[in-house]
Amino acid sequence: MMALNVNDVIEGLDTQRRRGVEERAAELIAEEMTLRELRKARRLTQVSLARELGIGQEGISRMEQRSDLLLSTLRKSVEAMGGRLSLVARFPDRPPVELSGIADPE
Repeated sequence: MMALNVNDVIEGLDTQRRRGVEERAAELIAEEMTLRELRKARRLTQVSLARELGIGQEGISRMEQRSDLLLSTLRKSVEAMGGRLSLVARFPDRPPVELSGIADPE
């Protein structure tokens, strides 16, 4: 029995199915990413993101190392990368709830 290579299996799929697999893989990867990993996945440098936010590169470096960012700072960073920040509360007895009015711009 020959071992299967996941890349060979994916390449053997039709275009639509392959696109679906790739999109879902990207979603799963995005579920667990540090701010630094997110910036790199968006193919941005600290310098380019700093320029977009109007701060110095060292500010981006410090921000990426913090674990206690203000939501407003995180929202601005995500928006500068072309995204939208949302907060989701997860409970064991109900579906996830997206919180409104917390991470929204003033």
